[in-house]
Amino acid sequence: MANRHLARSVVLQVLFERDSSGGKMTQQDGMDRLANYAKEFGARESDMPFMTDLLKTAISKQKEIDEVIRGAAPEWPIEKIAAVDRNILRLGLTELLYADKAQVPEKVAINEAIELAKTFGGASSSRFVNGVLGAVYVELGEPGKSEGNARKKDGTRSGGMSVEELIGAVVYARDGGEVYLALVHDIFGHWTLSKGKLLPEETHEAGVKRKVKDEVGLDVDVEDQLGENEYIANDSTGGGKGKKRRHATYFLARGKFQDLQTRKEGGLDDAQWFPLASVGDLNFYDDILPVVTRAINLLAQKDRK
Repeated sequence: MANRHLARSVVLQVLFERDSSGGKMTQQDGMDRLANYAKEFGARESDMPFMTDLLKTAISKQKEIDEVIRGAAPEWPIEKIAAVDRNILRLGLTELLYADKAQVPEKVAINEAIELAKTFGGASSSRFVNGVLGAVYVELGEPGKSEGNARKKDGTRSGGMSVEELIGAVVYARDGGEVYLALVHDIFGHWTLSKGKLLPEETHEAGVKRKVKDEVGLDVDVEDQLGENEYIANDSTGGGKGKKRRHATYFLARGKFQDLQTRKEGGLDDAQWFPLASVGDLNFYDDILPVVTRAINLLAQKDRK
C-alpha cells in the first residue's frame, strides 16, 4: 500500500472511532489513537505530520464539511449514511476543500477517497463516494449555495473576489404539438439544467451549445436570455481557503426531439424529456426553479404570437 494512502487509512480509523463515540473523543485522545494506529498499520514516522494535520483539519472543519454534505444531498440525511462512507466523505472533503492543491490536487483527493471506499466500504461505497466528491469537484462550493448568508441577493459585488462565469440553458423541443424540456438529473435526486463554466474568449451562445452537446448530445439554437444568479463559493485555487463569486447566466435553447445521450459523470446520472404539464411535479433546486418558470412563461408567449 502506497505510503500516503496508508497514512489516510490511519486517519480514517481515528475518524471512524471518533464518530462511533458520538464525537466525545477529545483532540488529544484522537492524537493518541492516531499514534497507536500508525504503529499498528506500519505507517512511516515521516508521515506523522501529514496525518496529524489531516486529522486536525477534519475534526476542526467537521461542522462545515457536514453542512456541505447536507446541502448537497438533502435526501441523504448524514446520520443515515453508512458510518464508513460518512467518514470517507469527511476525509475526502477535508482534502478537496482545505488541502494545499500543490500537495494534494483535487483529483488525487477524490481518487484516494474512492480507493478507501473500495477497501473499507461496502459494495456500492466507491460509487457513492465517487458520485458525491465528483459532483463537488465539478461544482466546487455549490453545495454551500443553500447557506442563507452566502448568496448575493442584491447584486452587489465583493471587492477583490475572483469571478467565475457560468452558462446554463433550459433546452426545449416540439413534437406532435407538445413542448418538452430536456433536463438532467444529478446524484442528489434533483432535476436541473445543463450548466458549466464559460471558457476564456467563449461567447455565451457558444458556451451553451458546447455544454448542452457535451451533457445530453443535442445540437441547439440559443434563443433568449432567461436570467442570472450569483453566489459565493469556495475557491479551488490558493489552497482552497479563499472565496470566489460564481455568476451564472441562463438561456432558452431549442433542439430536436431525439434521444438524449446522458453523460454519466460529474454528478449526473440521467437525462430525460418532460412535457411541460409534468415539469411542475419535479424536484428542482431553489435557484433553478425560477429559471425554469421563466422559460415556461416565455414559451407560452411564443405560442400566443
